[in-house]
Amino acid sequence: MPPVPLPPAPGARPDDRGHTLTSIAIRGVSRSFPTADGRLPVLDAVSFDVPERQIVALIGPNGCGKSTLLRLASGLLRPDDGSIELDGRPVTGPDPRVGFVFQEPRLLPWRDAAANVAYPLELAGWSRERRAQQVQDLLSVIGLREFAATRPHELSGGMRQRLAIARALALGPSVLLLDEPFSALDALTRERFNAELVRLWERTSTTILLVTHSIPEAVYVADRVVVLSPRPGHVVADVVVPLDRAERDANLDMLALGHVAGAIRRHLEGATDDPTREELTAEVGRQRRARQVPIEELGVPAWFDPFGREDDE
Repeated sequence: MPPVPLPPAPGARPDDRGHTLTSIAIRGVSRSFPTADGRLPVLDAVSFDVPERQIVALIGPNGCGKSTLLRLASGLLRPDDGSIELDGRPVTGPDPRVGFVFQEPRLLPWRDAAANVAYPLELAGWSRERRAQQVQDLLSVIGLREFAATRPHELSGGMRQRLAIARALALGPSVLLLDEPFSALDALTRERFNAELVRLWERTSTTILLVTHSIPEAVYVADRVVVLSPRPGHVVADVVVPLDRAERDANLDMLALGHVAGAIRRHLEGATDDPTREELTAEVGRQRRARQVPIEELGVPAWFDPFGREDDE
């Protein structure tokens, strides 16, 4: 099967096979969100690099800002402090070099598989002939060419997620951001998809930042694993995976028990999704400040009170 023809994106440079390369630099990134009592800090001075054509997995407890960091890297959000750069150029908004795959496929239900993949190409102004060729190549890569005319509701969950990946690759991005794309799949399907993702990466030279909660998945897929603390998330470890791809395939069942997985697990010890004492105190204060409205202040029925006293006639 011939490689997918990936058109060059602005600011990216080709490798020796003509594939574009882009690095990610995350520098002191902090982000918070507004709440009723102020702002909730989610990320705190996060810094790390993703060199061109490397896969980095991001792991940490729920609520530590992993998905937020992907949205910042994609330009969908702006950081409060710090910066994110693609090949030295600051991210100030959505960038054609970046493809994003969410936890849910988010396909357009009224479009068939081919039309879903073609959608970003239509928005980019590609000709019909060029769109058709790119869509067929991508559907072949993900093994869904025979399902080109099938609507999303007629596909399995795994097929829909593959379709979402194909759509993210449609414009030939040099960076791929994956937000737990296989979390809803069964264990065997997830393993197969991890292998397919690595094969796709080998063909396209894409730089990948992957959010996952699975330590075996992180060790199998990634060159490095960045571990975040509980909220507000900051980097507590940057673990290199020294195994080559052949070793990982040969020792798939041992990845969850190996020394790399053990190191990641030690850095996650004590991480919890439970609210902190300060958060609990703030919530109690909010509840106490909430005004209890007496029922009398809610008004009276327009013509009849079923709980009132019956008057004698």
